[in-house]
Amino acid sequence: MGGDEKLEACNEVVEEENEQKGRFFDFFWAPIYWFKMLANETHWSFVFGVLAVYGVNQGLGGAFNRVGTDYYMKDVQKVQPSESQIYQGIISIPWLVKPLWGLVTDFLPIFGYRRRPYLIFAGRFHLSLHLNIILASYIGLLGTFSMLLLSFHENLHIVFVLLSMTAGSTGAAIADVTIDACVVQNSNIRPYLAADMQSLCALSSSIGALMGFFLSGIFVHLIGPKGVFGLLSIPYGLVFLVGMLLDEPFMPNFSYKKVNQKLLDASKAMWRTLTFPDVWRPCVYMFLSLALSINIHEGLFYWYTDSKDGPSFSQENVGFILSIGSIGSLLGALLYQNVLKNHPFRHLLFWTQLLFGLSGMLDLMLVLRLNLKCGIPDYFFVVIDESVSHMINRIKWMPLLVLSSKLCPPGIEGTFFALLMSIDNVGVLLSQWGGGVVLHLLNVTRTRFDNLWLAILTRNILRITPLCLLFLIPRGDPNASVLPADILGGKEEAETPENENIELVSLVSSVDGK
Repeated sequence: MGGDEKLEACNEVVEEENEQKGRFFDFFWAPIYWFKMLANETHWSFVFGVLAVYGVNQGLGGAFNRVGTDYYMKDVQKVQPSESQIYQGIISIPWLVKPLWGLVTDFLPIFGYRRRPYLIFAGRFHLSLHLNIILASYIGLLGTFSMLLLSFHENLHIVFVLLSMTAGSTGAAIADVTIDACVVQNSNIRPYLAADMQSLCALSSSIGALMGFFLSGIFVHLIGPKGVFGLLSIPYGLVFLVGMLLDEPFMPNFSYKKVNQKLLDASKAMWRTLTFPDVWRPCVYMFLSLALSINIHEGLFYWYTDSKDGPSFSQENVGFILSIGSIGSLLGALLYQNVLKNHPFRHLLFWTQLLFGLSGMLDLMLVLRLNLKCGIPDYFFVVIDESVSHMINRIKWMPLLVLSSKLCPPGIEGTFFALLMSIDNVGVLLSQWGGGVVLHLLNVTRTRFDNLWLAILTRNILRITPLCLLFLIPRGDPNASVLPADILGGKEEAETPENENIELVSLVSSVDGK
């Protein structure tokens, strides 16, 4: 009997050890299983497209572009922080006309070619994005040459600088329309995966930005901001490369006479959708919450690098600090995906908006040098500030993206989501220009930062004001559909081709036999 008891005890110990090892391996393999689940539910090409657009073009390239542009405006063009704030708003204007890209790519083939859809998944709604890749190819090429122009020209006038940067921004906006359309369409077909797909986009963007910011400061130090623009020609050229490698059949009998009617029908459908209170009320909240949260990044950046009044951070330090901010964004996406995605929209937005306003007080403490009085070095305090503020901002933004994807009616998902994102981008533009106006009115310049603390305090107060508008956000289960029954009931009447299961044409030889 004693031997049996010892044997049972040994078996229990072995089982417990195996269970602990199993937990460890489950934790290690969980992200891989998650990617595999998304690939099986949609297709591997969808996951690949998200990683390419959000991870490489927007994440990695966007990080290099932001740091390079900041130093280019400050050290090469030598503009004031308020002017830099306005200029960066101008560069973002192509993102305001995303519905135009969406309408054109949905309905207008060119030269008889309707390419095999770039990103499309199993389902009944066919989203024709044929022209998008053609436009993206040429604009991607234009963006490549624009970045090379910025890199090699010695004394480029500010007007041509803005034109070159806007050309690159246009290529990025068109690529974003493509992947956004696919994410939204898949969210409507598989509403239970809407949060997972937004998490995939956010994680890809955050990881790409983390790598980009970490390397950007080093490259700015080694080759200067103009050299960084030369490197940016690579991710911009990726858009052109994708456009050249994708294949599509020739369609000589397309009737262009129907294009005007289709555009008119799509416009009417978007307007009809916007007239529903369940749709326009969240749109108003998203717009105002972004517009009221004014952006004074350029004022803080100039102060960060000032040797007299600021902490005089080097290029490497600025890049590393921003990379820590990307880690905060990554943690925010992970926290939302694993803990917060099932919380009601209104409840989650209340706390995130409140914390977003309070987190801005860290900037106020830094500029007033209160951290030094507490014995906390500038560098360590800024790292904490960036990580906390970016994490809260990501958690605040994630439910708004999920809600936006649920507001899109079947048949025009890509175009309507582009419209919603354009409304949001108008809010972002107004926040940038509003921040520039505040910096100008308070006389925050390249060398004077006496009133920077007042600009920060104004921004923090405005960040909290959207709490008064939370009644515009729907209550209820975030996993349920929020579209009115009138819109969902009319989806059968939409003119859509027969059910298809078309995937992204592989850039390499097929390995799965499909």
